[in-house]
Amino acid sequence: MDAQAAVDLGREAMNMTMLIGSPVLIAGMFVGLVIGLLQAITQIQEQTVAFVPKLVVMVLVLSLTLPWLINQMVQYSEDLITQIPANL
Repeated sequence: MDAQAAVDLGREAMNMTMLIGSPVLIAGMFVGLVIGLLQAITQIQEQTVAFVPKLVVMVLVLSLTLPWLINQMVQYSEDLITQIPANL
């Protein structure tokens, strides 16, 4: 395996990691922003008020996107395994 193949492999892995993690992280960030604004408006500074809704929304988004996430991981794994003979 040459250096360029290793760099390409690492780049593909980072892209897949960002693609798989982004739906849950974006949902958590959005809910955190909304809850933070509501806390600032109402001056309620309880940490569990922000944590519980974020956790619920992130689990909900994960459960809704799980088939797509698994499909992406399986496709990436298949592509990676089929490229092994070419990189030896």
